[in-house]
Amino acid sequence: MANGQWYPPEWPDRIRALAEGTLTPVTPRRAATVLLLKDTPDGPAVHMLRRRASMAFAGGAYAYPGGGVDPRDDDRRIRWAGPTRAWWAKRLGVDEAGAQAIVCAAVRETYEEAGVLLAGPGPESVVGDTTGDDWEADRAALVARELSFAEFLDRRGLVLRSDLLGAWTRWITPEFEARRYDTWFFVAALPEGQRTRNASTEADRTVWIRPEEATAGYDRGELLMMPPTVATLRQLLPYRTGAEALAAAPARDMTPVLARARLRDGEIVLSWPGHDEFTKHVPTTTPSTTGGGPA
Repeated sequence: MANGQWYPPEWPDRIRALAEGTLTPVTPRRAATVLLLKDTPDGPAVHMLRRRASMAFAGGAYAYPGGGVDPRDDDRRIRWAGPTRAWWAKRLGVDEAGAQAIVCAAVRETYEEAGVLLAGPGPESVVGDTTGDDWEADRAALVARELSFAEFLDRRGLVLRSDLLGAWTRWITPEFEARRYDTWFFVAALPEGQRTRNASTEADRTVWIRPEEATAGYDRGELLMMPPTVATLRQLLPYRTGAEALAAAPARDMTPVLARARLRDGEIVLSWPGHDEFTKHVPTTTPSTTGGGPA
Protein backbone atom coordinates (compact mmCIF):
# COMPACT_ATOMS: atom_id res chain seq x y z
CA MET A 1 0.00 0.00 0.00
CA ALA A 2 1.33 3.46 -0.90
CA ASN A 3 2.15 5.80 1.94
CA GLY A 4 0.89 9.36 2.26
CA GLN A 5 3.92 11.19 0.86
CA TRP A 6 2.89 14.47 -0.74
CA TYR A 7 4.03 14.35 -4.35
CA PRO A 8 2.44 16.92 -6.71
CA PRO A 9 1.81 15.71 -10.26
CA GLU A 10 3.69 18.67 -11.75
CA TRP A 11 6.97 17.75 -10.03
CA PRO A 12 8.37 15.39 -12.74
CA ASP A 13 8.09 18.05 -15.45
CA ARG A 14 9.66 20.67 -13.20
CA ILE A 15 12.46 18.29 -12.23
CA ARG A 16 13.20 17.58 -15.89
CA ALA A 17 13.20 21.30 -16.66
CA LEU A 18 15.65 21.96 -13.82
CA ALA A 19 17.92 19.15 -15.04
CA GLU A 20 17.81 20.58 -18.59
CA GLY A 21 18.60 24.09 -17.41
CA THR A 22 15.29 25.59 -18.56
CA LEU A 23 13.96 26.26 -15.04
CA THR A 24 15.47 28.93 -12.81
CA PRO A 25 15.10 28.15 -9.08
CA VAL A 26 13.03 30.60 -7.06
CA THR A 27 14.79 32.17 -4.06
CA PRO A 28 13.33 30.54 -0.92
CA ARG A 29 11.46 32.71 1.54
CA ARG A 30 12.33 32.40 5.23
CA ALA A 31 9.67 30.69 7.32
CA ALA A 32 9.12 29.11 10.73
CA THR A 33 6.87 26.34 11.98
CA VAL A 34 6.21 24.94 15.46
CA LEU A 35 5.65 21.41 16.74
CA LEU A 36 3.41 22.30 19.70
CA LEU A 37 3.43 19.45 22.23
CA LYS A 38 1.04 18.43 24.98
CA ASP A 39 1.71 15.61 27.44
CA THR A 40 -0.71 12.67 27.66
CA PRO A 41 -0.56 9.46 29.74
CA ASP A 42 0.76 7.69 26.63
CA GLY A 43 3.38 10.27 25.75
CA PRO A 44 3.39 13.67 24.03
CA ALA A 45 0.80 14.60 21.41
CA VAL A 46 1.51 17.16 18.72
CA HIS A 47 -0.92 19.77 17.40
CA MET A 48 -1.49 19.39 13.65
CA LEU A 49 -3.75 21.05 11.14
CA ARG A 50 -5.01 19.81 7.81
CA ARG A 51 -4.49 22.33 5.03
CA ARG A 52 -7.58 23.01 2.96
CA ALA A 53 -7.67 21.05 -0.29
CA SER A 54 -8.00 24.36 -2.16
CA MET A 55 -4.59 25.57 -0.96
CA ALA A 56 -2.07 25.99 -3.79
CA PHE A 57 0.76 24.60 -1.66
CA ALA A 58 0.33 21.20 0.04
CA GLY A 59 -3.48 21.23 -0.10
CA GLY A 60 -4.98 18.42 1.99
CA ALA A 61 -1.72 17.74 3.80
CA TYR A 62 -1.32 17.61 7.57
CA ALA A 63 1.21 20.10 8.88
CA TYR A 64 2.07 22.29 11.89
CA PRO A 65 1.25 25.95 12.51
CA GLY A 66 3.72 28.00 10.51
CA GLY A 67 4.32 30.62 7.88
CA GLY A 68 6.64 33.19 6.40
CA VAL A 69 8.92 35.58 8.25
CA ASP A 70 7.75 39.20 8.40
CA PRO A 71 10.72 41.50 7.60
CA ARG A 72 9.21 44.14 9.90
CA ASP A 73 10.03 41.99 12.91
CA ASP A 74 13.77 42.55 12.60
CA ASP A 75 13.70 46.35 12.65
CA ARG A 76 13.09 47.02 16.34
CA ARG A 77 14.25 45.63 19.66
CA ILE A 78 11.44 43.83 21.47
CA ARG A 79 11.12 42.63 25.05
CA TRP A 80 12.85 39.28 25.07
CA ALA A 81 13.27 36.41 27.56
CA GLY A 82 15.48 33.35 27.24
CA PRO A 83 18.66 32.88 25.21
CA THR A 84 20.07 36.07 23.75
CA ARG A 85 19.60 37.12 20.15
CA ALA A 86 23.30 36.39 19.61
CA TRP A 87 22.75 32.83 20.87
CA TRP A 88 19.77 32.38 18.55
CA ALA A 89 21.70 33.86 15.62
CA LYS A 90 24.42 31.24 16.04
CA ARG A 91 21.87 28.46 16.54
CA LEU A 92 19.83 29.38 13.47
CA GLY A 93 22.77 30.30 11.25
CA VAL A 94 21.70 33.90 10.58
CA ASP A 95 22.45 37.39 11.90
CA GLU A 96 20.80 38.73 15.07
CA ALA A 97 18.10 40.70 13.27
CA GLY A 98 17.22 37.64 11.21
CA ALA A 99 17.16 35.47 14.32
CA GLN A 100 14.70 37.80 16.02
CA ALA A 101 12.45 37.80 12.94
CA ILE A 102 12.51 33.98 12.66
CA VAL A 103 11.70 33.47 16.35
CA CYS A 104 8.95 36.10 16.07
CA ALA A 105 7.52 34.22 13.07
CA ALA A 106 7.41 30.98 15.06
CA VAL A 107 5.58 32.61 17.97
CA ARG A 108 3.32 34.71 15.74
CA GLU A 109 2.21 31.81 13.54
CA THR A 110 1.44 29.65 16.59
CA TYR A 111 -0.79 32.44 17.85
CA GLU A 112 -2.38 33.15 14.46
CA GLU A 113 -3.15 29.52 13.59
CA ALA A 114 -3.58 27.81 16.97
CA GLY A 115 -4.51 30.66 19.35
CA VAL A 116 -1.52 29.87 21.59
CA LEU A 117 0.80 32.72 22.57
CA LEU A 118 4.33 32.10 23.85
CA ALA A 119 4.64 35.50 25.50
CA GLY A 120 3.75 37.05 28.82
CA PRO A 121 3.84 40.21 30.90
CA GLY A 122 7.19 39.19 32.36
CA PRO A 123 10.18 36.96 31.58
CA GLU A 124 8.80 34.07 33.66
CA SER A 125 5.09 34.26 32.78
CA VAL A 126 2.74 33.60 29.89
CA VAL A 127 -0.63 35.10 29.11
CA GLY A 128 -3.73 33.12 30.02
CA ASP A 129 -6.92 33.21 27.98
CA THR A 130 -6.47 34.84 24.55
CA THR A 131 -10.03 34.34 23.25
CA GLY A 132 -11.56 37.75 24.06
CA ASP A 133 -12.77 40.19 21.40
CA ASP A 134 -9.78 42.48 21.87
CA TRP A 135 -7.34 39.60 21.46
CA GLU A 136 -9.20 38.41 18.38
CA ALA A 137 -9.04 41.89 16.85
CA ASP A 138 -5.26 41.93 17.28
CA ARG A 139 -4.94 38.39 15.94
CA ALA A 140 -6.96 39.34 12.85
CA ALA A 141 -4.73 42.39 12.33
CA LEU A 142 -1.66 40.15 12.51
CA VAL A 143 -3.13 37.73 9.97
CA ALA A 144 -3.93 40.63 7.63
CA ARG A 145 -0.37 41.97 8.16
CA GLU A 146 -1.86 45.26 9.28
CA LEU A 147 0.15 44.83 12.48
CA SER A 148 3.65 43.42 12.85
CA PHE A 149 4.31 41.01 15.68
CA ALA A 150 6.88 43.38 17.16
CA GLU A 151 4.21 46.11 17.23
CA PHE A 152 1.71 43.68 18.77
CA LEU A 153 4.11 42.76 21.60
CA ASP A 154 4.98 46.41 22.21
CA ARG A 155 1.33 47.50 22.23
CA ARG A 156 0.45 44.90 24.86
CA GLY A 157 3.64 45.24 26.88
CA LEU A 158 4.49 41.58 26.39
CA VAL A 159 7.80 39.74 26.64
CA LEU A 160 8.54 37.14 23.95
CA ARG A 161 9.44 33.86 25.67
CA SER A 162 12.16 32.50 23.40
CA ASP A 163 13.08 30.06 26.19
CA LEU A 164 9.83 28.19 25.47
CA LEU A 165 11.08 27.31 21.97
CA GLY A 166 13.69 24.79 20.87
CA ALA A 167 15.16 24.89 17.36
CA TRP A 168 14.67 21.36 16.01
CA THR A 169 15.61 21.15 12.31
CA ARG A 170 15.76 23.16 9.08
CA TRP A 171 14.43 22.19 5.65
CA ILE A 172 14.60 24.08 2.36
CA THR A 173 11.97 23.50 -0.32
CA PRO A 174 13.45 21.74 -3.40
CA GLU A 175 14.87 23.95 -6.15
CA PHE A 176 12.26 22.77 -8.67
CA GLU A 177 9.30 23.91 -6.56
CA ALA A 178 7.35 27.00 -7.67
CA ARG A 179 6.95 28.13 -4.03
CA ARG A 180 10.08 27.75 -1.94
CA TYR A 181 10.66 28.19 1.78
CA ASP A 182 13.72 28.05 4.00
CA THR A 183 11.96 26.76 7.10
CA TRP A 184 13.17 26.49 10.67
CA PHE A 185 11.22 23.92 12.72
CA PHE A 186 10.81 24.51 16.46
CA VAL A 187 9.39 22.47 19.33
CA ALA A 188 7.39 24.02 22.19
CA ALA A 189 5.23 22.78 25.04
CA LEU A 190 1.64 24.03 25.35
CA PRO A 191 1.72 26.67 28.14
CA GLU A 192 -0.36 25.92 31.21
CA GLY A 193 -3.76 27.60 31.04
CA GLN A 194 -3.82 28.00 27.25
CA ARG A 195 -5.86 25.95 24.80
CA THR A 196 -5.52 25.43 21.06
CA ARG A 197 -8.25 26.20 18.57
CA ASN A 198 -8.55 26.19 14.81
CA ALA A 199 -7.90 29.87 14.21
CA SER A 200 -6.46 29.37 10.73
CA THR A 201 -8.32 30.18 7.54
CA GLU A 202 -5.94 27.78 5.78
CA ALA A 203 -7.02 24.67 7.73
CA ASP A 204 -10.26 22.70 7.73
CA ARG A 205 -9.34 20.46 10.66
CA THR A 206 -7.00 20.42 13.65
CA VAL A 207 -6.03 17.48 15.86
CA TRP A 208 -3.89 16.56 18.82
CA ILE A 209 -2.22 13.32 17.77
CA ARG A 210 0.63 11.23 19.11
CA PRO A 211 3.58 10.92 16.72
CA GLU A 212 3.14 7.13 16.70
CA GLU A 213 -0.45 7.49 15.50
CA ALA A 214 0.38 10.16 12.92
CA THR A 215 3.25 8.21 11.35
CA ALA A 216 1.18 5.01 11.33
CA GLY A 217 -1.58 6.88 9.47
CA TYR A 218 0.98 8.16 7.00
CA ASP A 219 2.48 4.70 6.49
CA ARG A 220 -1.00 3.32 5.72
CA GLY A 221 -1.60 6.07 3.17
CA GLU A 222 -4.40 7.60 5.24
CA LEU A 223 -2.73 10.89 6.21
CA LEU A 224 -1.12 13.11 3.60
CA MET A 225 2.14 14.77 4.70
CA MET A 226 5.23 16.43 3.29
CA PRO A 227 8.64 14.81 3.96
CA PRO A 228 9.73 17.27 6.69
CA THR A 229 6.49 16.67 8.60
CA VAL A 230 6.95 12.89 8.56
CA ALA A 231 10.64 13.19 9.42
CA THR A 232 10.02 15.43 12.44
CA LEU A 233 7.23 13.16 13.70
CA ARG A 234 9.57 10.18 13.56
CA GLN A 235 12.25 12.20 15.37
CA LEU A 236 9.81 12.79 18.27
CA LEU A 237 9.19 9.07 18.86
CA PRO A 238 11.94 8.55 21.51
CA TYR A 239 10.64 11.29 23.83
CA ARG A 240 8.12 10.59 26.57
CA THR A 241 7.29 14.21 27.43
CA GLY A 242 7.34 17.58 25.75
CA ALA A 243 9.96 18.75 28.24
CA GLU A 244 12.27 15.92 27.14
CA ALA A 245 11.98 16.97 23.51
CA LEU A 246 12.56 20.62 24.38
CA ALA A 247 15.65 19.70 26.44
CA ALA A 248 17.05 17.71 23.51
CA ALA A 249 16.61 20.53 20.97
CA PRO A 250 19.87 22.48 21.59
CA ALA A 251 21.97 19.45 20.62
CA ARG A 252 20.20 18.81 17.32
CA ASP A 253 21.93 19.35 13.98
CA MET A 254 20.53 22.38 12.14
CA THR A 255 22.25 21.70 8.80
CA PRO A 256 19.57 22.44 6.16
CA VAL A 257 17.95 19.48 4.39
CA LEU A 258 17.52 20.18 0.67
CA ALA A 259 16.08 17.68 -1.82
CA ARG A 260 18.28 16.85 -4.79
CA ALA A 261 17.34 15.54 -8.24
CA ARG A 262 19.93 13.75 -10.40
CA LEU A 263 19.90 11.75 -13.63
CA ARG A 264 20.81 8.08 -13.30
CA ASP A 265 20.20 5.12 -15.63
CA GLY A 266 17.48 6.80 -17.66
CA GLU A 267 15.53 8.19 -14.74
CA ILE A 268 15.54 11.11 -12.34
CA VAL A 269 16.27 10.17 -8.75
CA LEU A 270 14.75 12.56 -6.23
CA SER A 271 16.22 12.27 -2.75
CA TRP A 272 16.44 14.11 0.55
CA PRO A 273 19.93 13.67 2.10
CA GLY A 274 19.72 11.68 5.32
CA HIS A 275 16.11 10.64 4.67
CA ASP A 276 16.15 7.66 2.33
CA GLU A 277 12.48 6.81 2.87
CA PHE A 278 11.43 9.76 0.69
CA THR A 279 13.50 8.83 -2.39
CA LYS A 280 11.51 8.88 -5.63
CA HIS A 281 12.44 7.51 -9.09
CA VAL A 282 10.99 9.58 -11.95
CA PRO A 283 11.11 8.43 -15.61
CA THR A 284 12.90 10.91 -17.89
CA THR A 285 10.64 10.32 -20.89
CA THR A 286 7.08 9.63 -19.74
CA PRO A 287 5.39 12.28 -17.57
CA SER A 288 4.33 10.91 -14.20
CA THR A 289 0.69 10.80 -13.16
CA THR A 290 1.47 10.11 -9.53
CA GLY A 291 -0.86 11.93 -7.16
CA GLY A 292 0.04 13.78 -3.99
CA GLY A 293 0.50 12.33 -0.51
CA PRO A 294 0.89 13.88 2.99
CA ALA A 295 3.81 16.17 3.51
